[in-house]
Amino acid sequence: MTVAKQTWEQADIAAKKAVPEGLWVQCRRCGATIFGKTLEASLEVCPKCDHHHRVSARVRIRQIVDPESFEPFNADLTASDPLNFVDVKTYRSRIEAARKKSGENDGCLTGVGFVKGRKVVLAAMDFAFLGGSMGSVVGEKLARAAEYAIDHDLPLVIFSCSGGARMQESGYSLMQMAKTSAVLARFDEAGGLFISVLADPTTGGVTASFAMLGDVILAEPRALIGFAGPRVIRNTIRQDLPPGFQTSEFVKNSGFVDRIVHRRDLRSEIGRIIDYAGK
Repeated sequence: MTVAKQTWEQADIAAKKAVPEGLWVQCRRCGATIFGKTLEASLEVCPKCDHHHRVSARVRIRQIVDPESFEPFNADLTASDPLNFVDVKTYRSRIEAARKKSGENDGCLTGVGFVKGRKVVLAAMDFAFLGGSMGSVVGEKLARAAEYAIDHDLPLVIFSCSGGARMQESGYSLMQMAKTSAVLARFDEAGGLFISVLADPTTGGVTASFAMLGDVILAEPRALIGFAGPRVIRNTIRQDLPPGFQTSEFVKNSGFVDRIVHRRDLRSEIGRIIDYAGK
């Protein structure tokens, strides 16, 4: 009987297939290989280099709120395709693929929960859904969240993680910048407290609207924050950019961010701000 011999390469491929997906994670910044449970326990922050990995909207909410306290609302809102937009794919096919990838109906999760015992209206953007881009659904959910906070006299906390406006919705997407800014103006007039938390990345139309309108603006370490990306700016002005350009540290030193907060401290910091504001 002939026994087939397995090459080292075949054995290596077979061994890799036998390892459950997500068991080990490679840090995007330092390249360290991290046990998945260790990374989860550290709130998706690399224990080697302190890199803050991107997290889904649901993970973000779970990290912030008191256990079992979050109640989502407007979760059934879904995007339409009024322009019948097509690039290399149809917009409808991109939406469907994003739903399967992220497990969400669109790029923002909203609801009400408790943060260290304080009742808060929360919104978290999900980069896994078309880069966290802001289309009509995201804008509507953010507007409804702010209106709920007005009606119930609650603080509002929004976690931004977005590439900006959603190009497949064209003008409908850009209108969300005005919509979110207008409702936040009403929220401010009503005496509301808006805490804006900027994660990597916060760019484009999100930066140019609601993300920079917080009464207090917090940012995670080394997050990319800006309007156009550094590569676009560099190619436009044909000049080298300052070291650390558009990082949260650079933006804070320029006066656009109030404080940089490590992810492990966000819960406590949000609670402290709410208490200080008397909300």
